[in-house]
Amino acid sequence: MLPMNLLKTLVKPLLICGAFGALTLLSACGGGGSDSGTPVVPPAAVVPEVAMTFTHKVRVTTSKGVFELGLDATHAPITTTNFLKYVNDGFYNGTVFHRVIKGFMSQGGGFVRGASGLTEKTGTAAAIKLESNVGLRNQRGTLAMARTGVPDSATAQFFINAVDNAFLNYQDPKAQDPNGYAVFGKVTSGMDVVDQINAVATSSDVPTTDVTITKVEVIVL
Repeated sequence: MLPMNLLKTLVKPLLICGAFGALTLLSACGGGGSDSGTPVVPPAAVVPEVAMTFTHKVRVTTSKGVFELGLDATHAPITTTNFLKYVNDGFYNGTVFHRVIKGFMSQGGGFVRGASGLTEKTGTAAAIKLESNVGLRNQRGTLAMARTGVPDSATAQFFINAVDNAFLNYQDPKAQDPNGYAVFGKVTSGMDVVDQINAVATSSDVPTTDVTITKVEVIVL
């Protein structure tokens, strides 16, 4: 099991401040304008919600069962291409869902179980541009990228929303981080398996028994 201080240090987490007290993983979150005299650029207008368009399909086999994901490269091309590269490289095979919060989300794609416990998997590609303002929302069953407090910092880690999490959307009035989190897909089958994963016993948000991703593969739409 990961000690809490190690979890906070190593995980590139879904960063939420305030909304769930124990989830505050940054020493400082948010931030106001600049005091350097540099003009503050206003945020881009929120793109209206769009219907998700599935351009690719992925099957995820886990120790809890199988579920499938539809990916939307039409609205989130950078994020989808990035995820598919990790899938095709076999990066996710053998990783675990290392952070699970019942009634919120399940996060995986970045840690493996070794002799000394959970360790962060190396070999990630360069971080990608944040595509959180494309009209896709953090709703139940949607797939999104985890990141640090830096907007353009997502690499391999992802999460699946267990419920509608509007406060994770770009510029949501209740958002602690107005940059939002990039949605790029959705569970198309096996949501019961995803719900089982989200219901596992945890200690400090780490599953007490590993939920291992044994294989992720692209399948025909």
